[in-house]
Amino acid sequence: MGSEYLLETHSLSKEFRGFVAVNDVSLRVKRGSIHALIGPNGAGKTTVFNLITKFLPPTSGKIFFDGIDITREKPAQTARRGVIRSFQISAVFPHLTVLENVRIGLQRSLGTSFHFWKSEKTLDVLNDRAMELLEAVDLASFAFVTTVELPYGRKRALEIATTLAMDPELMLLDEPTQGMGHEDVGRIVELIRKVSANRTVLMVEHNLSVVATLSDTITVMQRGSILAEGPYIEVSKNPQVLEAYVGTADE
Repeated sequence: MGSEYLLETHSLSKEFRGFVAVNDVSLRVKRGSIHALIGPNGAGKTTVFNLITKFLPPTSGKIFFDGIDITREKPAQTARRGVIRSFQISAVFPHLTVLENVRIGLQRSLGTSFHFWKSEKTLDVLNDRAMELLEAVDLASFAFVTTVELPYGRKRALEIATTLAMDPELMLLDEPTQGMGHEDVGRIVELIRKVSANRTVLMVEHNLSVVATLSDTITVMQRGSILAEGPYIEVSKNPQVLEAYVGTADE
């Protein structure tokens, strides 16, 4: 519909047997922006991700993507629209090569995802595009390395490459720098900046320096609700945010 906002949630809530994990969350993510969702552990950030990507059904509220109500869609339907996520836990195939991992993401374009009887050589047509994606995330030199042998930071870069292989319009990155050393964090920050050039990014992130460096807009959550929203320079001075989040930033 050409709206300024690619993703919107209206009064989104999720209850688990009386426990309210997400409470009346109305979120608007601008097209072409990097939007960060932050807050202390247990604030409801990953649950919001799970609602947006249909891993969980909402108790109430609506989700709109590109102006279309996708609230009751199945996860695969939403993914086909271009809403693609990464996970906190590494989600790669450890005993395939780096190239083969990316090729799996690209395989959907051939329409042979479940044709297990076909020769692996039928996938060779995807190699050039797979290498382009590996170049984009600085992994081309690791293309034929078995993924289990990659350092942790490089595995996270590979996850971004496999996410890009699905041609996302909206990338949802769940804790992309979690557990990384300083050098790897810097590499991933530059990578996210690079791949966001032609798409919209919504990310959950604990590292405040990453959030400050990358984000156009920040939504702060606490106990399932939105506490504050705006650019980092504004949100970081909010007394409620300082009390609720910055004090626990070393978690």
